[in-house]
Amino acid sequence: MTFPGRRPWLPAWTASLTWKAAAFITVMCCALTALLGILVHVSVTRQTVGEARDRALSRLDEAAGALAAGDRLGPGAAVDPPDLPAPLRDLAARGEHGTMLGRSGARPVMWAAGPASAARPGQASGADRTLAVEVDYEQSARTIDGLDNAILGSSVLAIGATLLVGAFAVTRVTRRLHTTARVARKISAGDLDARVNDRRTKDPRRHQDEVAAVAGALDSMASSLQARILTEQRFTADVAHELRTPLTGLHAAAELLPPGRPTELVRDRVAALRTLTEDLLEISRLDARSERVELDAAWLGPVAERVVRASAATGTGRAEVVVVRDVCVETDRRRLERVLGNLVGNAHRHGAPPVVLTVDGPVITVRDHGEGYPDYLVEHGPQRFRTEGGARGHGLGLTIAFGQAEVLGARLEFTNAADGGALATLTLPYGEPAPA
Repeated sequence: MTFPGRRPWLPAWTASLTWKAAAFITVMCCALTALLGILVHVSVTRQTVGEARDRALSRLDEAAGALAAGDRLGPGAAVDPPDLPAPLRDLAARGEHGTMLGRSGARPVMWAAGPASAARPGQASGADRTLAVEVDYEQSARTIDGLDNAILGSSVLAIGATLLVGAFAVTRVTRRLHTTARVARKISAGDLDARVNDRRTKDPRRHQDEVAAVAGALDSMASSLQARILTEQRFTADVAHELRTPLTGLHAAAELLPPGRPTELVRDRVAALRTLTEDLLEISRLDARSERVELDAAWLGPVAERVVRASAATGTGRAEVVVVRDVCVETDRRRLERVLGNLVGNAHRHGAPPVVLTVDGPVITVRDHGEGYPDYLVEHGPQRFRTEGGARGHGLGLTIAFGQAEVLGARLEFTNAADGGALATLTLPYGEPAPA
């Protein structure tokens, strides 16, 4: 039997947290891969540029020596070359030496420049001519480009592999978590035979991860809960069956007593005890899910009127019937009358008049004008013999009504009206007839 307000045993955000953790790990791996690629690129580029700068400065020293000796300058050396970058030209004009990556035509080169009149770096001169040397940097640039492409390709491959492995691992975990959550919801809905049956919990030789531990704990909890509930159901059924025989004899003996007030009290208590025993037997049948419905067409308006007349005949109290829209439904009329009779009887015993039974299509409401249902009943549904704060308990009537409604495939909800009073709403399964 299920009650409104129950929540699944396993939190719904568990799988979401697993995906977030996997995404965080994946991002960290990608960031680490990118950082390593950047470090390799910077290190190789610095080394390549440093070697090209050393070669350019060495050739600049050779060209300066040749210029000072009046010899012919070697290849790549010239005085005031047109492609020399302006910053190097300004640097040489100040009597300093420097290097810089640039271009000579369409080729990338490493430039080294200094004052043309200085035989060695550091010699001051007021001349405006610049001695420059260019070293081919095309091969080094291609090497760095190839390295960058290799780093980019390997990074993409590593990130893709990480994503695939992470998605595979997380999917396996989340699939098992979803299975566990689905079984938990089935157990919460009343299916005590549902089990996860994780293979890791069956084979002790396999690694027991956290998901397997949760699945094993859920299966153990379900088995223990099922055994306890079955024990309680058997106890209730056995007690009710054992009480029927002595109660039958007690009822017969009470009928033989002479008329009088003590006899009326005895007969009244025997009748109450017989009713309680029959209610316990009915609950045991509902718990065992052995009830079978006998469907028949029934108009809800006349059914509601019969329930109210029967309630008045037993001395429970009179109720008002309001038919907003009458419909004919396929239902078990006996069980429907049982549900409505219990709701009306509960409203008279625990509420306050007037009690109104309203039929509006397949929705039937029973309302009184008393203090309303207690909070625990509205939140969790009817519970057997439960009382709170010294108030009178609601007995077994609402529990039987809830169980019989479930057998009918109907939905029974308990709320409190905005202007006071308890409100029970029974929604029957109904399909609108096709237009003629």
